[in-house]
Amino acid sequence: MLYERNRGVGGIVSNGQPSPQEVFVLGQLINLIRSGQATTRPALEQATGLGRRVVAQRIQLAIDAGLIDDTTFVASEIGRPSRLLRFREDAGHVYVGLIESNEMWAAVATLAGDLVDSLHHEWIAAVGPESTMTTLLQMFERLARRTRIQPWAIGIGVSGTVDFERGRLVSWPLLPGWDGFSPRAWMRDHYDVPVWVERDVNLMALGEWHKGSPRSQRDLMYLQVDEEVGAAVVSRGSLFRGDAGAAGHIGHSKVTDDPNFVCKCGRTGCLEAVVSGWSLVERLSARIDESPFLAARLQANGHITAQDIGDAARADDPLAVDEIAGAIRVMGSAAATYVNFANPGTLVIGGGMRRVGAWTVDLLEAEIRSRLTAAAEADLAVRSASLNFLEGLIGGAILAVEQLFGPSSVGLWIDNGTPVGRAAALQRALVV
Repeated sequence: MLYERNRGVGGIVSNGQPSPQEVFVLGQLINLIRSGQATTRPALEQATGLGRRVVAQRIQLAIDAGLIDDTTFVASEIGRPSRLLRFREDAGHVYVGLIESNEMWAAVATLAGDLVDSLHHEWIAAVGPESTMTTLLQMFERLARRTRIQPWAIGIGVSGTVDFERGRLVSWPLLPGWDGFSPRAWMRDHYDVPVWVERDVNLMALGEWHKGSPRSQRDLMYLQVDEEVGAAVVSRGSLFRGDAGAAGHIGHSKVTDDPNFVCKCGRTGCLEAVVSGWSLVERLSARIDESPFLAARLQANGHITAQDIGDAARADDPLAVDEIAGAIRVMGSAAATYVNFANPGTLVIGGGMRRVGAWTVDLLEAEIRSRLTAAAEADLAVRSASLNFLEGLIGGAILAVEQLFGPSSVGLWIDNGTPVGRAAALQRALVV
């Protein structure tokens, strides 16, 4: 055990298990090093106000656990050189899964959120949670064989509303059988590691905030325009989930009274029923005779997809271009309300819509800006998602790592060397 019976060090008392004060202090120090805010012992003392002895003892615990390296010296303006403290990003790894309505991703990532390897699989989640989770597990097992890496934790992203603390779906209205299902409980039957479940768009926003280009520490809003429509906000590095985890579910906001726009959720006039990939497929399938391009795809495959419509637009098919442009204008009108309310510094536009061409992002930006207040528009930076459609996986890795190394969490497993086997305690110490 790294923690031994000890009394009188900074008022800390430990008897085999870390006290809450020890847990917090150790987590605070490791995160200062991990974030680059303080990378020497004197800098840690200055940043925290802790004494030299307490800092030295806590850092030694992290070094003994293999989380911190101090083999490099740096010059000091006063006195002898200091040892540079470096967080060992390769000390462990996390697994990430992203479950969308029509595809799945799985990845292995370092403790810095950098992807080591990833897999993509076309999949229809409507077949149900059991088959879907079994397929995700098989993807993880394939990655394990390829990388020879086992996880310290798992992050899973899904499209529905998520109860983050309990790791289960509150609702996924488009997919029957998923409401109330717990990906955490299912995956914990196969891995004795902590599992965190989050809404997919939230993970995309988190990935762009941490790793997107250009980098910025400003509040960020992410807009997803794809088979489904959603938004997410990261403020000062933290996700805004809302009271019930439903923040950002803009796809089911009502934007029209036209009874022809029937949503998969059962309501009429939802934003998603007007602008999503599946809604475009429904409308253009009914007008297929107006598009030779799409008619040819229908003849070849028996159906058309959102990708077919995007291909048609890239080929300058008038019907596809007109329908996509109309959907973008509706999206811009609706999104402007949310941008005015949240007042982000950066607006990131993501989702499959971007594959149609840069003009789609330009048009959406113009529609949004034309409806913003002067204050919301003045310093707003708008850009495309920049992580090659991997931002959800990267965000899932970052979420899992942040939970593992939260000031209330890391001390709960550092004596074990890894968080494996400490899932219950860690998930009671959520870093929300």
